[in-house]
Amino acid sequence: MQHLDLQVVRRALEWSTAGQCVWLCTVLATYGSAPRAPGSLLAVNGDGEWIGSLSGGCVEEDFLERVNEGAFESAVGIVRYGAGDDPRSQVSLPCGGVLDVLVEKLESQCEVQAHLRELESALSGRRRLIREVDLASGARSLFDDREQGARVEREIDRVRLRLGAAQRLLLAGYSSVAQACAEFAVGLGFEVILCDPRDEVLQGVVLDNVEVRRQLPSIFIADGGCHSDTAVVALTHDPRIDDLAMMEAVRTEAFYIGVMGSMQTSQKRFERLRRIGGLGDAELARIHAPIGLNLGSRTPAEIALAVLADILRIRSGIARDRL
Repeated sequence: MQHLDLQVVRRALEWSTAGQCVWLCTVLATYGSAPRAPGSLLAVNGDGEWIGSLSGGCVEEDFLERVNEGAFESAVGIVRYGAGDDPRSQVSLPCGGVLDVLVEKLESQCEVQAHLRELESALSGRRRLIREVDLASGARSLFDDREQGARVEREIDRVRLRLGAAQRLLLAGYSSVAQACAEFAVGLGFEVILCDPRDEVLQGVVLDNVEVRRQLPSIFIADGGCHSDTAVVALTHDPRIDDLAMMEAVRTEAFYIGVMGSMQTSQKRFERLRRIGGLGDAELARIHAPIGLNLGSRTPAEIALAVLADILRIRSGIARDRL
């Protein structure tokens, strides 16, 4: 499953390299109900070809008409849909939502193509970047991103956009909780991978839009299966799967590492990881155990909800005491 934003940037690069002007659009903010999250991309060329999505249909049609009419000739601008004084902004969004969109006009230049290649690298998982756009001049800057946080940060004179690979959820082993986690994560837009070598456990299992690998998750992780936008969760209660996955996961840049179990079970696991895995305090501190937010969860779906909520909290850079 290829990250849609990666497809957008690759196509924009193709158009620019072919000598075409490209309008790159980024969702900055949504108010109320809106189908696409902040940071989502759409690209349009001078021939009216487009790729990506801002709203699921209604906004795209109006935007293409405006491009055809020559409405976006400045280097940068912000358009609001769903509200405002401009009659064209009254395009109706689901449930009365409002959408702010950053529009950049990118001329066919070597500097633009180099910039797009950097974005391609980030969205391919090779690095994480913060992209800063000056709202007065359209000047663009790139910085290495070493933290988790909101995909879009907006100031009066500039916006800062986080770019990285498609958020990945790596499920270390199958269980009823893993099944529920996979279903939630797919709905949240994660790329979901399940690793489990146990044929008897996977027999009859159906997981839509999930990549299933019949191998030990620790082997997949050791072979480079994690990048900095990966959450690794072990939910089997089988130490042969869970413990080995934790030993390998802490050696990666995964932004979230968690394993299911009670306080007592987690303490015993940490003792094993110290004794057998040779993990130290810094490595153990990266492991969320017990996993997830304390929501009083009991059923597989409730536990999965607590796990995904905690992953989203970390991804958004929100401390527990701010909940």
